[in-house]
Amino acid sequence: MGWEEKAARGYSEFVQVAQQSRGRPVFALFSGDKDAQGRSWCPDCVTAEPVVRSELNSLPDGAVFIYCQVGDRAYWKDPNNEFRKNLKLTAVPTLLKYGTPQKLVEEECLNRELVHMLFTED
Repeated sequence: MGWEEKAARGYSEFVQVAQQSRGRPVFALFSGDKDAQGRSWCPDCVTAEPVVRSELNSLPDGAVFIYCQVGDRAYWKDPNNEFRKNLKLTAVPTLLKYGTPQKLVEEECLNRELVHMLFTED
């Protein structure tokens, strides 16, 4: 069966995709929005994405991986944005196992071993 990737832009789209995936393990990478050239305003996100993607084949069978763009820099920096308030995100990039306290934040997302552990451990 393998795993499936879905994309989300903004909080409401993320919630919708996560709810559609109920009953399956859901992992999400939150990143700054990308411009027309595919570059994020968040340099750490640019560095983390290939590391996280290199471990996607470690995802459990049936898992859903959501790549979620959190918005532009100004929106992200607003302490009242929905990602900060509802998901308690403090920084991007953040990689998390949805519905659990398990997450990697900023430079932790650059550590291939930590990413592998998040994807493979219960």
